[in-house]
Amino acid sequence: MLVSDHPHLFEVGGENYHTDFAAWEYVRGHEDDPWRTAPDPSWVGAPAVVAEESWVSRHYDTSRTWFRDESDFPGARTMTEAARWLAEFARNDEPFMLFIDEFDPHEPFDVPEPWMSKYDPDWSDPKMIWPPYAAQAVESGVLTEREAAHIRANYGAKLSFIDHWFGKVLDAISSRRLWDSTAVIVCTDHGHYLGEHDIFGKPGVPVYEPLGHIPLMISWPGIAPSEVSALTTTVDIFATLCDVFGVNVEQRTHGVSLVPLIEGTVDSVREFVLTGVWGRSVQLLTGDEKLVRSPRHGNRPLSMWSNRWSTMPIHAYPNIRLPRPDERAALDYMPGSNVPVIRQPFEEGDAVPYWAQSASSSTGEDLVFNVVDDPFEQEDRSKSSAHERLSSLLRDALTEIDAPSDQFTRLGL
Repeated sequence: MLVSDHPHLFEVGGENYHTDFAAWEYVRGHEDDPWRTAPDPSWVGAPAVVAEESWVSRHYDTSRTWFRDESDFPGARTMTEAARWLAEFARNDEPFMLFIDEFDPHEPFDVPEPWMSKYDPDWSDPKMIWPPYAAQAVESGVLTEREAAHIRANYGAKLSFIDHWFGKVLDAISSRRLWDSTAVIVCTDHGHYLGEHDIFGKPGVPVYEPLGHIPLMISWPGIAPSEVSALTTTVDIFATLCDVFGVNVEQRTHGVSLVPLIEGTVDSVREFVLTGVWGRSVQLLTGDEKLVRSPRHGNRPLSMWSNRWSTMPIHAYPNIRLPRPDERAALDYMPGSNVPVIRQPFEEGDAVPYWAQSASSSTGEDLVFNVVDDPFEQEDRSKSSAHERLSSLLRDALTEIDAPSDQFTRLGL
C-alpha cells in the first residue's frame, strides 16, 4: 500500500511508479500539485497565515487557500490516511508493506498557527515560506541575517508539525499491537541547506553533510534500541526489504541488506558510498572521509540515459525543457541491464539538461573532508595525500559498478 502527498510521483517523470502497488492513496495539494485552478475567493475558515508568495508561480500558493483546518494540510491528511489504513487492514498474522511517502518537511515551510509562530513569535511581516535556492545567500544580499533566521524557524515549525502528525501513525501501530511483529523504517531522500556554508535550498553545490547525511531510524522486532555508526545508503533499504520478503531481484542493484547489521551479526556492510547529482560533482564517502570530485574538461563528455525521453518537469520554470535527442542518439545498455535505452551524448557546445548547468559543474576543484573530525566541513584537505588515495578509491568504486566511460573521462579519472 502506498500513501503519499508527493506530487512528483504522479506527474510526468514519475513513470507510473504508483501503479506497481496493490493500492494507493494520493493526497492532493502539496507544492506543485495542480490541485486547484484558482484561490478560494472566500477563504472562509482558512487557517493559512499571511505569507509571501513564491518568487515563481507555484500551485501551492493557490491550494493553501482551500485548507479549512490543521487536518486539511497535506502532511496531516497523509498521516491520517496511513493511520486509518493500519487500523483497518494491518494484521499480525499476514505480511504487509505500507509505504508512506510524506513530502514534509519539504518546502513550502507553511503550517497553521500555533505551529507557524512557534520558533519566531516576534516576526510581524508576512511569513517567508519559500526559501531561496542560493549559495552565498546572506553574503550576496539574497537574504538578511534576520530573514535567514526566520526561514530556519519556519522549517522548525514544519518539522514539529509533521512530527506531531507522524505520531498518529505510531499510535496506530501501538493500538494494533504491531511493534512485536513489524519493522518500521524512517528515512528521507535528502536534507536541505538552511544557511550552512551560507547556502539555502538545494542549489548547484557539492553534497555537504546537511544535504547528504540523512537520518535512518529502524525499529526491529526483538532488537533493543541502540546507535549504529556503520556506513549505509538509501539503496540498502531496497535490498533489506527484498531480504525480509524473500524477493529474488532479477536486475542488478547496488544495495546491501541491512538485516545482518540490525541483528548485530556484522559491524559493517559496505566500505564506501557514492552520491551526487547527474552532471555535477561525484562524492565518495568512507567511514570518516569524503571526496568531492569535480568535473574536468568542461564537464564533457556527458550522456543522458532514459527509457522514455522525459523527466520531472520544472513547474517553476516552464520554459526549461530537456534538449531533444538528435542523430547521435543510440540504443545502449545500462550497467547490469539487458534492456536497451536511449543514450544521448552531449559534447562541448551542446545544450545540456539543467542539472549540469550549475556553476559548480565544471570547476575542476576537488574537496576532501574528514567528516568525523570536521563535521561542519570547514577544513579542505584536498592538498594532502588523502586526495590521491581517495581518487584512486573512487576510480575503483566506479569500475566496480561498471560506470559508463563518460564518468571516468569527465572526472579526470
